[in-house]
Amino acid sequence: MIKIIGLGPGNKESLTLGTIDILKENQKVYFRTEVHPTIEYINTLGIKYETYDNKYESSESFDEVYSSIAADLIEKHKEFSNIVYGVPGHPLVAEKSVSILLDLCEKEGVETELIPAVSFIDAIMESLKIDPINGLKIIDAFDIKNQILDNRLGIVITQVYNNFIASEVKITLSEYYDEEAEIYFVRAAGIKGLESIRKIKLFELDRQEDIDYLTSLYIPKDTKCKKDFNDLVDIMRVLRGTDGCPWDLEQDHESLKKNLVEECYEVIEAIDEQDDDKLVEELGDLLLQVIFHAQIGEDEGYFNINDVTQSICEKMIRRHPHIFAEVIANDSEKVLENWEKIKETEHNYDSYTDELRHVAKTLPGLMRAYKVQKKASKFGFDWDNVEPAMDKIKEEYYEILEVYKSQNRSKILEELGDLMFATVNVARFLDIDPENAINYTVDKFITRFEFIEKSAIEQGRDLKLMTLEEMDELWEKCKKLK
Repeated sequence: MIKIIGLGPGNKESLTLGTIDILKENQKVYFRTEVHPTIEYINTLGIKYETYDNKYESSESFDEVYSSIAADLIEKHKEFSNIVYGVPGHPLVAEKSVSILLDLCEKEGVETELIPAVSFIDAIMESLKIDPINGLKIIDAFDIKNQILDNRLGIVITQVYNNFIASEVKITLSEYYDEEAEIYFVRAAGIKGLESIRKIKLFELDRQEDIDYLTSLYIPKDTKCKKDFNDLVDIMRVLRGTDGCPWDLEQDHESLKKNLVEECYEVIEAIDEQDDDKLVEELGDLLLQVIFHAQIGEDEGYFNINDVTQSICEKMIRRHPHIFAEVIANDSEKVLENWEKIKETEHNYDSYTDELRHVAKTLPGLMRAYKVQKKASKFGFDWDNVEPAMDKIKEEYYEILEVYKSQNRSKILEELGDLMFATVNVARFLDIDPENAINYTVDKFITRFEFIEKSAIEQGRDLKLMTLEEMDELWEKCKKLK
């Protein structure tokens, strides 16, 4: 059997009588480290032991240290049958060597017994008068980048061993908390004569001179931080709740459609302008629309924001089998090919036409035409090169000439649509986004119109009183200049 004991946070008073009896009764005792205040008292008891401090020198990482210790303990058990393994604090609190050892013991069929102990968390809670029932999260400093910070909970960060680790922790915390926020620097909690607990500013963390293996941090609940996703959800819940905003309460999915479209285009505009500050703002406005629709869904009892995030997470995992499963995709072309195949399976199309119909009718016309043509091309309905597509533009142009003098509005509409559709087809062959192309031309038109207007003002003339020929002359002048 392997008995796994905790040596408490560092005070001899924290050692249980059961732990002391086990240490006295067993000949084969192994400690993860001798660098712990309790060891000084254990030495006075005349207890013989070995430590694994040498592993820290010979290994390249802490994971390697802990795995090596666990493997060696299994070998010691095979040799001596009954052994004791002691670790600082409580065996199950922030003690990775124990969790690795327990897994190995289960695989090897080795019997274990865990002896409870006072943990350093208990010491911190006692020193800071923390009641964990109000919410407490414990984070290993080495794993902080994989954790979600939340000021709705008090947070204890353990194993802040040195200034380098403290610096890494500070950088991560500063991405969420205010740099001026007050946190607790906790060293040697519960150890008489060594304990030091003080408030510091977050930015001062890695400037502390007494950081060592006994250092932890405590960030109180409600510490000043950046607003997060949950805050936005809560704000929308208030706006739609009792005594909420009259306008927000009046909205439904239908009334918000135009807002959603507008916000999408404003995001695109910020991207085109390469304005990061504006992009942050516009993405926030767009996210608000998602939260708004989700809150309406919750109010009506159909779905909530968790259903939305669950749905998209499942879809992203499902459509990235080259990341989350065994499928191989070495380039973006293969990724897109897999994506389309999975999409076809999900929608269970009955025909090729169904896939064309699945392109949203609410898309801008040029974009919808482009996507429909691209899908049709996938099924073989396409020319081999761009020349026939360009000839099609000529054909549609002459058909407009034939009908434009008629009073048949529907026929004119049809022929104009055909011309636009044919133009999009040429854009597709030339790998040009038709939406970008038309917006480029619109911007160019506005720039040239501005030139005409400024030229007219310089001549002391009113643009409205100029002839088309005069304006066209200025237009051509602008073309030569730009």
